[in-house]
Formats: sequence, C-alpha cells, structure tokens
Amino acid sequence: MYSKQEASFLNQKFWTSLGQYLAPIPSAEGEKINWINYKTGEKDIRFLMVAENDQAKISITFSQKDTDLQKIYVEKMLQLKNTLHQFLAEQWEWNLLCSDSNGRVVSEIYTSIQNVKVLDSADWPLMISFFKERIIALDKFWCENKYAFER
Repeated sequence: MYSKQEASFLNQKFWTSLGQYLAPIPSAEGEKINWINYKTGEKDIRFLMVAENDQAKISITFSQKDTDLQKIYVEKMLQLKNTLHQFLAEQWEWNLLCSDSNGRVVSEIYTSIQNVKVLDSADWPLMISFFKERIIALDKFWCENKYAFER
C-alpha cells in the first residue's frame, strides 16, 4: 500500500516517463507535439489517456455542452468508423451520448487494457507500448480527417 504522496509521485513519474519516451516522435504532420496533452484543435474533442483502477484506457471523447452539436460530431465519427478502425488496426468500443457521473452527456470511443497498475513500474512497459501505438495511430487518423469536424 502506498501513501497518497507516494502514489502521486509514481503516477507523475509514469506520465513523465511516457512523455519523455514519446517526445522524439514527430506528429503525422512532422511537427513536435505534446503527446500526453494532445490538442485536437477542436473544442471539447479530446484524445485522453488514463491509467487508474487497474486499467489503462485511451479514448476519443466528445463533451460538447450543446447536445445537438455533440450529435453532429458523433454522426461524423460514425461515418468515419471504418476509417478510424483501419488506422487503429483494431475495433474500439463506442459509448455514445451517455450521461457521465456529473449528469453531462458525453460520447466516448475507447479501448483499454485491464490488470495493469500505474503504481507498479513492472507494468509500465506494457502501458507505454499500449498508449504509444494508439496515440500515434489516432494522430495519423486525425491529421487526415480533422477537417470533417471543423465548424
């Protein structure tokens, strides 16, 4: 069992390590990019990487306050579903237009791996590999398809 301070330190160390590992890799457009805090350029469309509760999860999250706008974005993503899965080389879960724990309507396209702990450095190579492969694939997808989401 870790103290809150130890857990925070290990969590921060993992994300720093992942960031340093990904830093030399340019984006699909050949530019330097902050992979950990990926910016899609579209408000309330985010690529999120999360490591908690014995899992690592990566997602595309739509959190527009305007539900009608979110539905439009979701419709566009559904049209690109096959393309997305081709870039990812795998099928992801689609949890669309659902309420989150705060009662907000959100949509999420995600995949995860189970039984990994950010507090166990022995799990870090698997988690880093999991995140690296998928965030790079998402970047390539977004680079070619982001224009479909511009307003």
